[in-house]
Amino acid sequence: MAHNPHAPQGPAGGHDPAGSTQMFRAFVDEDGPRPPAATPSSGPRVGLIVGIVAVLAVIAAVVWFALS
Repeated sequence: MAHNPHAPQGPAGGHDPAGSTQMFRAFVDEDGPRPPAATPSSGPRVGLIVGIVAVLAVIAAVVWFALS
């Protein structure tokens, strides 16, 4: 096994990974609870659908005039 100077050296090592995890969690939770992520509104979706319908109507009108 390779020598790892950062590995705990038994009980005398003094390094507690669980304590580090607890400190990290306390640091992350320091800001308090965060509101849920904003859901996308239906506004852009409605605009996209209206735009597609308008483009199809223009294409249909061009084809209608070209064939008549």
